[in-house]
Amino acid sequence: MKKADIFEFYRRLAELNPAPRTELEYGNVYQLLVAVVLSAQATDVGVNKATRALFQEVKTPAQMVALGEEKLKEHIKTIGLFNSKAKNVIALSEILVRDYGGEVPEDRDTLTTLPGVGRKTANVVMNTAFGAETFAVDTHIFRVGNRTGLAPGKTVLDVEKKLEKQTPAPFRRDAHHWLILHGRYICKARRPECWRCPVADLCRYKPKTAAPVTKGT
Repeated sequence: MKKADIFEFYRRLAELNPAPRTELEYGNVYQLLVAVVLSAQATDVGVNKATRALFQEVKTPAQMVALGEEKLKEHIKTIGLFNSKAKNVIALSEILVRDYGGEVPEDRDTLTTLPGVGRKTANVVMNTAFGAETFAVDTHIFRVGNRTGLAPGKTVLDVEKKLEKQTPAPFRRDAHHWLILHGRYICKARRPECWRCPVADLCRYKPKTAAPVTKGT
């Protein structure tokens, strides 16, 4: 995709949604970190359902450690891989209490040393909590980057590096939110809804999908 087209791609998404944000629910940076860890291979909707009651009770790493692994499992048992996620959340909470005064470190490399925190999770926290210009590439962004030609790459890291290099300055902070939402609601995996896509003319995906035909009554 040409430089001018990339700018226009983001400009249109920004015009439609000037202040995008994650769909995960949280009250502070620590809760955001926990929610993102829990969201791996799970939907934001499913995570939010599980964390609403949990986050009423637990707002700090120390409170999570006090809650304990078994009670945490009860809260998150509707989420996939909840056993391993509970173990990681308790472990990372213990580390935050022990080594960081109960605070979430504002450093991507440090975040990725925590149990259950990979590069994507760290990028989400750095961007959403601290305003860093990071690009958290999930399955939606990987698909959108490759399908549209915005940031083609064979691996998640390839796509991230391409986005990092090619995303224009005015759009860098919110880019990953726009792309995730675009992939989640319009540029869907099985059947992209090209007929209502605001950037369809800039996208290299062919053939474009037509609007479904509705039968008359």
